[in-house]
Amino acid sequence: MTITDPTLGDVRQAGGGGNRVPHVRVAIIGAGFSGLGMAIRLLKSEEDDFLIFERAGQVGGTWRDNTYPGAECDVAALLYSYSYAQRTDWQSTYGKQPELYAYLNDCADRFGVRPYIRFNHELVSARWDENVRRWEIETSQGSYTAQVLVTGSGYLSDPVVPDIKGISGFQGKIFHSSTWDHDYDLDGKRVAVIGTGASALQFVPKIQPKVGQLDIYQRTAAWIGPKSDKPNGKFRQWLFRNVPGVQGFRRGFNQWGREVLAFLLGKPQIAAKTVQGMFVKHLNKSVPDPELRAKLTPDFTIGCKRMLFSNTYYPAIQQPNVELVTDGISEVRANSIVTADGQEREIDAIILGTGFAATERPIARRVINDRGVSLAQTWEAGGMAAYRGTTVAGFPNLFMLLGPNTTLGHSSQTVMIEAQVRYVADALASMGKRGLSSVSVHQDAQIAYNESVQEQLKTTVWNSGQCASWYLDDNGNNPSIWPSFTWKFRKQLKKFDLSAYQVTTLSGAEYVTAAQR
Repeated sequence: MTITDPTLGDVRQAGGGGNRVPHVRVAIIGAGFSGLGMAIRLLKSEEDDFLIFERAGQVGGTWRDNTYPGAECDVAALLYSYSYAQRTDWQSTYGKQPELYAYLNDCADRFGVRPYIRFNHELVSARWDENVRRWEIETSQGSYTAQVLVTGSGYLSDPVVPDIKGISGFQGKIFHSSTWDHDYDLDGKRVAVIGTGASALQFVPKIQPKVGQLDIYQRTAAWIGPKSDKPNGKFRQWLFRNVPGVQGFRRGFNQWGREVLAFLLGKPQIAAKTVQGMFVKHLNKSVPDPELRAKLTPDFTIGCKRMLFSNTYYPAIQQPNVELVTDGISEVRANSIVTADGQEREIDAIILGTGFAATERPIARRVINDRGVSLAQTWEAGGMAAYRGTTVAGFPNLFMLLGPNTTLGHSSQTVMIEAQVRYVADALASMGKRGLSSVSVHQDAQIAYNESVQEQLKTTVWNSGQCASWYLDDNGNNPSIWPSFTWKFRKQLKKFDLSAYQVTTLSGAEYVTAAQR
């Protein structure tokens, strides 16, 4: 017996026990930019047999979770948004967390996605069953099956907590920037910030005036440039709203400007002479003290680590109640931190600005193929890799959004997301047209693609900039960065290339494409 619900999918009776397991054609994991973008694309393609499983109680992903003071994007809002859902009333050049969170909620409602979302459904496991060619999905709220699994959980969803001696015994307050405790009063407190990445650069200037003492523990200095953030006045918003082409031109100008940056970062010597020079000028102008300036000067080529932008961080760390600590942390005690030079600093709270598990994605341990091997185990054995950043050999009907080598060091991730969801939608259309039950990328195609990407990365700042960044894994490989222009990625994923895949028909027979004959 089959019961059909347009927002639930087919409910099929499994076995003889009377247990009903909801079945959908497509299961999407996560309701952030990636997951919502995939759902919107499916609805535009008149595909409504899908569900989104979201572990939280609201949409928004990164912009729902990261509510720390000063949270904002470092890509212009016109570009860091869906190309088909442009806002004309961004308050300034760069979107702030409340605006971006509201934007994603608006998109969920405007495009009718919300009824398809199952909130508070955390993925426990997804196992491929080759006998019936579908994914068996276990969530925190129950079981489902799906023909196709799309992961849209991104790489900024699982925070990293550093393994520092004694940190578990700290008796004060401790939290990660991505799980900010707004109920904790920082006024007058002695606060230690561990990490000086993108998040810390944003919240440090906000909390500095409130705290009694602020100790910032810096392991590696970052390249920090000026942030040209300007208010979008009423006249500009009126132009965007009423004059055709103005907003599109502005968005395109921003995007192509960032493509120029991709060219510069692909050539370390050019990057060092051009982009790095602007950042050095910003540092010299902002920090007159030569000793402090030396501590803040990176010893690697710009772009090797993520480039950061701020007009307020340098002024904040020069205030009387701030100390920049560059000695390594030896241990954390009950109410203090001890550094390698033996100095002990008493503190009331620790804020971790230590980033996310970008190259060790926890969701990969929950996705398991028909041989009982998880995606994480596959990557541990052969390195984190995918075909076109989207599919992995040995994992049929699995599509990843923002998978390996889709991170950008120069532009907006939404550009990559839109390219990938188009590719997935075309794959689904191709499967439906040809009566295919499964597609699995050929190992040879994946290897050839990955070798090409890694070869391109060799001469870029992301690989040869002489630094240890989260772009690289423990073996020094780069499974993170896309090494070229975004238009090249969009071109590669314009159409689903069936010839790169081993496919199976609904009858179970292997389907041979014309290109394989």
